[in-house]
Amino acid sequence: MVDAAVAEKLEAGFQKLQEATNCKSLLKKHLTREIFDKIKDLKTSFGSTLLDVIQSGVENLDSGFGVYAPDAEAYSVFNDLFEPMICDYHTGFKPGDAHPPRDFGDLETFGNLDPEGAFIVSTRVRCGRSLAGYAFNPCLTEANYKEMEEKVVASLSSLEGELKGTYYPLTGMTKEVQTQLIQDRFLFKEGDRFLQAANACRYWPTGRGIYHNDAKTFLVWCNEEDHLRIISMQKGGDLKAVYARLVNAINEIEKRIPFSHHDKYGFLTFCPTNLGTTIRASVHIALPKLAADLAKLEEAAGKFNLQVMNGKLFFWAGTFKRNLM
Repeated sequence: MVDAAVAEKLEAGFQKLQEATNCKSLLKKHLTREIFDKIKDLKTSFGSTLLDVIQSGVENLDSGFGVYAPDAEAYSVFNDLFEPMICDYHTGFKPGDAHPPRDFGDLETFGNLDPEGAFIVSTRVRCGRSLAGYAFNPCLTEANYKEMEEKVVASLSSLEGELKGTYYPLTGMTKEVQTQLIQDRFLFKEGDRFLQAANACRYWPTGRGIYHNDAKTFLVWCNEEDHLRIISMQKGGDLKAVYARLVNAINEIEKRIPFSHHDKYGFLTFCPTNLGTTIRASVHIALPKLAADLAKLEEAAGKFNLQVMNGKLFFWAGTFKRNLM
């Protein structure tokens, strides 16, 4: 059972969602009174409650999804809420489905998407991973963050070949290193309001840091949103090289650090939108004069599930909604 203060906040949050006429989140859609009453008193072994799950979506009524997993167990304990939301979001994943065995595919089927270098400026493939045995951000102590960082640094420092590089902790980072990481577009900042409301930024910047290889084509974020964000990237459109590097890195790190995995949902992440393979691939494409008429750009983008942000065009649907398939 949860204590009286949590129970009161949960009931108030549920009522706030019900009364929010402009809220279109999947949380509001799927958190019915029946489900709420069924799971409102549950706790994980880490002490996580339904309040930890929904508090960001309750505070930010403009959320698209609206929940986070405070620990790995939450996906099972609060599955009556998570499963319908996950199935709704991850197109093609249905109740009763299970994530298939891990298979990175045949790397030989990949190639260079733009061998002449006419359009693609750069290619990036990334994934998220959580360390087995640890909760996620809302339940981590300052000591947890430090301990996890130590394990990550020990693992990364033993990497060899093209993955060999340097780890830069955010704590005590010099101005010179900070400036260089900003110029390289490697430095991440403290979380946005959705993460803040989910208690994902506690003890910042303790336990956070960035690792990159000497060639700056391989990057690891430690304890940003997820425990690990593993990123492979380079100039041009050689997807095969970028993806092969990521697969190699994942395999090498997993030899040293066990990852949190769920038979049904695959590799577990703080945000359920990243579940499954957790892999997202993207290319930065140069399309001169595309944003000369922003109104026409937004009109065209809307027809193809594209999103315009700061005058730039982003494709979300194909990368965000296929992790569990």
